[in-house]
Amino acid sequence: MNQQEPLILKRGTPGIPCVIGKALEVIGNKWTFLIIRDLLVEQTLRFSELLKSLEGISPKTLSLRLKELEEQGIVKRTIYAEVPPRVEYTITDKGKQLEPVFIELKRFGLTL
Repeated sequence: MNQQEPLILKRGTPGIPCVIGKALEVIGNKWTFLIIRDLLVEQTLRFSELLKSLEGISPKTLSLRLKELEEQGIVKRTIYAEVPPRVEYTITDKGKQLEPVFIELKRFGLTL
């Protein structure tokens, strides 16, 4: 589908997966959304930096969410052969496509 093609909201067809539902399965979790937000702002962060910025998330949950985002192509994981090893997470071009969604949610949040 051409990204320039106008889209309208409409009800789905029974038996055909809803594309909005599919998107929410990927980014709808609170922690996942906040991880993407932080990477959109900073572009690249280390695990410890994400853990520090996401107050209340456990290391296990952060690790799981990052792995899911990597599998979806939203985040890229880079391991550097250093002692101790350094791992960085970077937002991908696919992940950057979510920025307008985050901006509009921020705009809406400012009205609450």
